[in-house]
Amino acid sequence: MLKRAPLYFIVLFAFIAVFEGCGNYQKILKGTNLDAKYNAAVMYYEKKDYQRAVALFEELIPYVRGTKKAEKVYYYYCYCNYYINDYLTAATDFDNFATTFPNSEFAEECSYMHAYCYYMDSPIYSLDQENTIKAMNQFQLFINKHPQSVRIEKCNGILDELRFKLESKDFQNAMLYYDIRDYRAASVAFKNVITDYPASKYKEECMFLILKSDYLLATISTDRRKHDRYTQAILVYGEYKDNFVTIRYIKEANEILDNCRKADAKIIKNNS
Repeated sequence: MLKRAPLYFIVLFAFIAVFEGCGNYQKILKGTNLDAKYNAAVMYYEKKDYQRAVALFEELIPYVRGTKKAEKVYYYYCYCNYYINDYLTAATDFDNFATTFPNSEFAEECSYMHAYCYYMDSPIYSLDQENTIKAMNQFQLFINKHPQSVRIEKCNGILDELRFKLESKDFQNAMLYYDIRDYRAASVAFKNVITDYPASKYKEECMFLILKSDYLLATISTDRRKHDRYTQAILVYGEYKDNFVTIRYIKEANEILDNCRKADAKIIKNNS
């Protein structure tokens, strides 16, 4: 019966294998044999060791420029940066590929990936949405340039997702005004959400919050402004009730309407 190798031998052999592997990699990286660099780069890429692969492909780029290998080397290089989650670098690389090799079989794919990298770098809706907007612009450019592409449906799906992210961001900003009791700014911001996103899932909530903001603004207004602002709130109530079948907030909306009418009637009586 064979005895098991002691654990320290296993660890030792593993360490030696790793050390030799690192030594071979450094030798190839610093060497001048371009074929060896390319073969090693592809090997590491296929093993999903993208950190090593990207360094080798980067070494190869200036030497293969203008040759038949340039296209494939740069294609691998783009995806290496993508797979190590360096999305902004990859976005630039994919764009450069599509521009440099417009007749390549990979040109359309890289044009799509240029937009997709910005999508991957798009943060949650509460953060700055610069890359969300860049992604939307680039996906729209891709659709315009490749209207028959098999990727169009996916592009449209991503665009819907990104629009909702911007919509959520704008709704959140409007809620911030409401929460700090800047009701005039809140009313305007909720109206902008409805205008900018006509099919918004927040549409009914925005309409109700416009009503509530206008009502609360009236309650804290000077006497000379109260009548006009209560009247405005009553008009908004009518728009809300006319436009929403479900009327989720109708109980509170009716209470606001009743309060507006009573307060306005009192103002009219006092001024008569």
